[in-house]
Amino acid sequence: MQRKILVMGLPGAGKTALAQELAPLLKAVHFNADEVRRNLYGDLGFSPADRIEQARRMGWLCDRVVEAGHAAIADFICPTPAARQVFGPAFIIWVDRIKEGRFADTNQLFVPPEKFDIQIPAEGSPRLWAERISGRLSEICEMFPKGEQNVHRQEALYEARH
Repeated sequence: MQRKILVMGLPGAGKTALAQELAPLLKAVHFNADEVRRNLYGDLGFSPADRIEQARRMGWLCDRVVEAGHAAIADFICPTPAARQVFGPAFIIWVDRIKEGRFADTNQLFVPPEKFDIQIPAEGSPRLWAERISGRLSEICEMFPKGEQNVHRQEALYEARH
């Protein structure tokens, strides 16, 4: 089972809110693309080529965490099949709560994923969905915490958002 989790979707769909709720439940490292770009990869813009490079770098960061024995969550748009391919194999959560985001160029570039593990509709809070996803992951992977005792722990190893 993948311990590398991609939370993807249009800008403003609720990716970060969901990832922030999910990370402590899974005791996962959370990488937010905006913060990673701002603090580590300021050389990248938003051209299609830069978006693919950002996806590759986000995937690489997550792979290092997984290699160390932990779960990793990346939350970012990941707008194209090519970006998702270079990110690498992952448990994919598509936050499909809006039909268009606030950036026209991203809306034009965004290709809805054909393959995903969970699709998040407009209904339900980030907390509700995080608990559902945590439950599903704990059923299919022993690595993830089980039971109510873990629901309220705030033990994210690292969260890129400040």
